Order: sequence, then C-alpha cells, then structure tokens
Amino acid sequence: MNGLTSDDSRPEPQPRGQRVRRLTHNLRVSQADAAAFGVMVGLGETYLPLFVLTVGLSEVMSGLVVSVPVLLGGLLQMVSPWAVGLLKSHKRWVVFCSMLQAVSFVPLIWASIVGHIPPWAALAAASVFWAGGLGTGPAWNVWIGTLVPRTIRAHFFAKRTRLQQLTVLAGFLGGGFALRYGEQHDCVLTVFAVLFAIACVCRVLSALFLAAQHEPEPLPLDRRRVPVLAQLRSYRHSAGGRLLFYIIVVQFGVWITGPFFAPYMREKLKFSYSDYAVLIAFSFVFKILALPMCGRLAKRWGARRLLTLGGIGIVPMAGMWSISDNYAWLCLTQITAGVCWAAYELAFFLLFFESIPADERVSVLTLFNLLNSAALAAGALLGGAILHFAGEAQWAYQALFALSSVWRALALIFLWRVPHIEVTGDAVGMQIEELRPTGEALDGPILSSLPDETRR
Repeated sequence: MNGLTSDDSRPEPQPRGQRVRRLTHNLRVSQADAAAFGVMVGLGETYLPLFVLTVGLSEVMSGLVVSVPVLLGGLLQMVSPWAVGLLKSHKRWVVFCSMLQAVSFVPLIWASIVGHIPPWAALAAASVFWAGGLGTGPAWNVWIGTLVPRTIRAHFFAKRTRLQQLTVLAGFLGGGFALRYGEQHDCVLTVFAVLFAIACVCRVLSALFLAAQHEPEPLPLDRRRVPVLAQLRSYRHSAGGRLLFYIIVVQFGVWITGPFFAPYMREKLKFSYSDYAVLIAFSFVFKILALPMCGRLAKRWGARRLLTLGGIGIVPMAGMWSISDNYAWLCLTQITAGVCWAAYELAFFLLFFESIPADERVSVLTLFNLLNSAALAAGALLGGAILHFAGEAQWAYQALFALSSVWRALALIFLWRVPHIEVTGDAVGMQIEELRPTGEALDGPILSSLPDETRR
C-alpha cells in the first residue's frame, strides 16, 4: 500500500434520494468549513508577525516566524501518504492535522496573556501551525475530489472560494480595527489574545465540519503516488519542469523581502494597525477582483501569455516601496500588485496542473509545496541575514526591495525557456492558506476544480 491506493472494493451504490441528501449535506458542511477556516486565516497567522513585534522580539524574527516554519509543513507532506495508509483514511488524517493547527494557537494565547514569548517558542508554534496546515493539503485534495461530482465542481468550488475570500477579508479587517482599538486603549495584548482565541475556535469548528463530512472512498483506487525523485527526473527537461524551475526561482527572490513588509510598515513607517490592515486589504481585494478578468485573458490569449504578463508585472512591485512611503502611493502599489499577482498565480496553476493527468496531481502538488516552501525559507533566511547584519536599518529594507525586484527581472530569463503549453481552463478553485502584505503568497489549488486535459 502506498497511502493512495487500496485493494478494497468501492462502496455499494446507494439509493438516489439518499445520495442527494448526503451530497447536499457534504456541500453545505464544506462551505461552513471554508468560512471558519477563512476567519482563522484572517485573524490568526496573518497577525503573527505584528504580535512578535508587540512582545518585544526583533524585526528579523517577525519575518522569520512566518516563513522558515513553512518548510516544516512542506516536509510533513512527505509522510502524509504513510499516515493516510496507517489511518486507512484521508479524512482522519485531515481532521487530525486540522486539530493540530488549532492547538498551535494555545501558546500564542498564553504569550499574549503573560506578555512574552521566547523566540524558539514563537518558531515552534508557527511550525506546528504550518505542519497542520500544509499537512492537510494533498490528502484533502484527494478527499474533496471524491465528495463533489465532476458536473458541479466548477460552480461549487468557485462559490466556495468566494465565500472563503470574504471571510478571510472580514477576519483580517476586523482584526486590524480591533488592534487599533487596543492600541488606543492600551490593551493590545489583550486584543491579540482574543484574536488568537477566536482563530483557535474557528479552526476547531473547521475540523468539526470536516469530521461531519462523509468519506465515500477512504482510499480511492484511481490515485497514483509518484515518488519525489521520480518526479524530479521526469520533469528535468520537460515543459512542466522548466515552468516549475522558473516559479521556484521567482519565489526565492520574492521571499527575500516578502516576510519583512510587516515589520517595515509597523516599525519604520509607523503605520497603525488599521492602516496596515487597509493597505493589505487593497492588494487582496484587487487580486480577487482581477481573477475573472485574468481568466478571460487566459481564454483569449492563452495562459502562457498571461504568465508572461504577470511575470513582468510583479518585477517592479517590491522596488516601488523604495520610491515613496506616501500612503496613497503605497495603496496604488498594492492595487497594482494585486492585479499582477492574480495574473501570475492563475496562469501558473493552469499551465502546471491542468496539463498533468488527474491521478498524478496530488503527488505533483506535494512536490510543488516542498520546493516552494524550501525556496521561501531560503529567501527569507537571506533577507533576514541582510537585515540582521545591517542592524535592521531602514536603508537595508530599501536594499532588500531593490534586490527582490532585480532577482525577479533576472528570473524572466528562465520564463523565456518555458515552451507553449496548451490548456483550455480559465479558473481554479483556491484554498486560501495565508494572507501576505503584497499578495505574493500562492494559494493552494483545489485540484479537482481543474479539467483533466489528458482525457481529451
């Protein structure tokens, strides 16, 4: 057994009425899971770097705590097939990881109450958070694909994604204004404790909603697990491999500066919590609004051209922060960044995953998450080292912004080497796993929302 296949026969067919009632229940509970998870993302992990600053840790640590622990989550995915096989269920593993993620908020709540947390404890809590978060990804993708019939997937996942986007935004903006209130009334740490407690409860609710869903095929028969080394060998000279290499190179450059926008805004620009929240919301909202337009462009021009447009568009985004610290200018920068990242993200997921056989996509998602988390951590460590040795001076931030833009520009060399890949899709269902200041985080694709080009 490899964790994705089984010799068990498929379950016996059920009466039509029972199937309809069960499907309706599963879809409703999945929507509730998306909403609860969205609030958790908006209130919880998003404000972790600001919390780290509030309890007196360094600006470098506030960036590392939201980047380096992601690598642990990427590594945990490698044991997911084994764990699924041991538990004989994707659902059980997903629910376990969800509860693990909820537990990660407990030390943060306690630290908010006592007003202190050691650096190692902050990193440990963040590591548990990402271990639980990314650990669910591949298994949940397999499971949700068995729950939602192919004929309604596009509509359902689009609706589910919109709901989660709204709850992430509501949670994030609500958290920002709550912290502003706490700042004005000298009770910021109390507000942090409340926010983390709500995030914890929301993740517990999310886990309960997951547990309430059925699992028609605990170990689906039509899944293939492709070993990582075999994937790397097969992609080494392929179009998909060249595309993946370009994306990973870009991610390294993006995360040289990505984790450090929060401390820059808070410590150097002295933005209030509400100013910080509104500025990030601009990028998030315009990324959401731009996705349908990007889908139409992908259908008309092709996803490859859309990726080129997005790849060029994201080049100056970091550098634009060096031009001025005027709030209106930064809002304009955030709007532009949201649109460019929407084009980049949609085009990549369409090109990379849609051209892969459906039964191999989960293994490929695992590989992508592993490489992406490694590039993310490496970029953050480089950026953190530069800031540390520069004494966290403002000019060092400016240097990081410039370095990130230059790296993104150089990465275009690898984009030109990516050949044309024919795809027909124009939308991807998303599982929003994090919210980043300039929209640079790649959301998790819902693989079953994509058509299988290999079936044509």
